[in-house]
Amino acid sequence: MTKKNPDNDNFFERVYTIARQIPYGRVTSYGAIAKCLGSARSARMVGWAMNNSKDDVPAHRVVNRKGLLTGKHHFDGTNLMQQLLESEGVEIVDNQIVDLEKYFWEPEMKT
Repeated sequence: MTKKNPDNDNFFERVYTIARQIPYGRVTSYGAIAKCLGSARSARMVGWAMNNSKDDVPAHRVVNRKGLLTGKHHFDGTNLMQQLLESEGVEIVDNQIVDLEKYFWEPEMKT
């Protein structure tokens, strides 16, 4: 039996707080969220948080630093992550966001 780590739970909640701020039709990266939280080397942990997120977290708006839909296999359906982003007007070709700079949102920690 594995014990839950309260530090991970707190980190995940902080990740979710930022992810909920991503505007409709915009994306950010795992690394940008980690950097915003003061843990620039924790992009992979942000990914784990996204994998465990609930419906109220727009995890489809979080991509890798190159705009690749690396988390897409964690969504139900074949191309749900892509479909959700495209429904918000984000252009995707070959599992990658076209013109990432146009859609990228830089998170800021609200104090």
